[in-house]
Amino acid sequence: MRWVAWVSAVKPAVSLIRALSLRVGMAEGRVTVNIILVSEKLPKAWTITLGWPHLAGSVVLMLTLVLTLAGALNYGILRFAAELNIPYVKDMLVSIHQQQQEKNQSYLQDNLNAMAVRLGQMQAQLLRLDTLGERLARLAGFKPQDLMFNEVPGRGGAISSVPSQNLSLGDFTSQIDLLTRQLEDRGDKLGLLESMFTLESARKKLTPTKLPVEGGWYSSNYGWRIDPFTGQRAFHEGIDFMAEEGTPIHAAAAGVVVYSGFHPQYGNMIEVDHGNDLISRYAHAARRLVKVGDVVLRGSRIADVGRTGRATGAHLHFEVRQRGAARNPAQFLQLPG
Repeated sequence: MRWVAWVSAVKPAVSLIRALSLRVGMAEGRVTVNIILVSEKLPKAWTITLGWPHLAGSVVLMLTLVLTLAGALNYGILRFAAELNIPYVKDMLVSIHQQQQEKNQSYLQDNLNAMAVRLGQMQAQLLRLDTLGERLARLAGFKPQDLMFNEVPGRGGAISSVPSQNLSLGDFTSQIDLLTRQLEDRGDKLGLLESMFTLESARKKLTPTKLPVEGGWYSSNYGWRIDPFTGQRAFHEGIDFMAEEGTPIHAAAAGVVVYSGFHPQYGNMIEVDHGNDLISRYAHAARRLVKVGDVVLRGSRIADVGRTGRATGAHLHFEVRQRGAARNPAQFLQLPG
């Protein structure tokens, strides 16, 4: 009681001193607070001077303490909400849990949708690779069923001593990306290989390599010989195939008929243009089965063996010309394909 009474007694003096201090601080451009402590146990009065930094620090410290206490109180309420059995807090926790579940579900669904799109792309690429493989098998002379494109490759092995690991979502996505790039690379390479096979197949089909007469045999080769009519040495520009009259004559390669008519020396004659400046000629036919402009396939029947024109008997005179010059047909007929 003595302390309180004394403080009451000295309150005006303290106020007076504080006012004087404030006025002095403002005059010097500073704000200060002086606190004077007087006690019987103290030999003299203590004076505490607080400047602006001290005041700001005190305010920050008080705010920090308030926020810390509020956070601790909130954590405690949430931590022991189930034991406290507070309906409002329980409802709030359930709502937060549901929101988090919905967020996780939405994230997983978005990832599943993205992976489903990638899966559809990979399935389309695999279908394209299967189709390419079947075409390449046919071009290479294989049967598609021999290579089993539609079956899953056999895989297996013993259980490893190294423990297995589950794939994370990131690992799974990386594996899908890698597999997609590999499929695209294989598809491009197979497409290039198919183009090469197709060009090679087309080249073979357009090169006169098929025998024009089945079962015929050479009666006169390409080159110099004794002319059967004059007995003089003359150059024979083709090959003669002995065959019975009426034997089918087949196109040695695919092409377009550029001549079909009667020639004074060759008799009934047909010429087929195969491209690349290659033309095959079929002479002395009994009858012609194609006309100019017809497109013929390799092995198509275009005429029948005869003895028209300058001929001593039934046979086929077969020539191959490149850029208008006669070439040895045997060089083409001996080629594969």
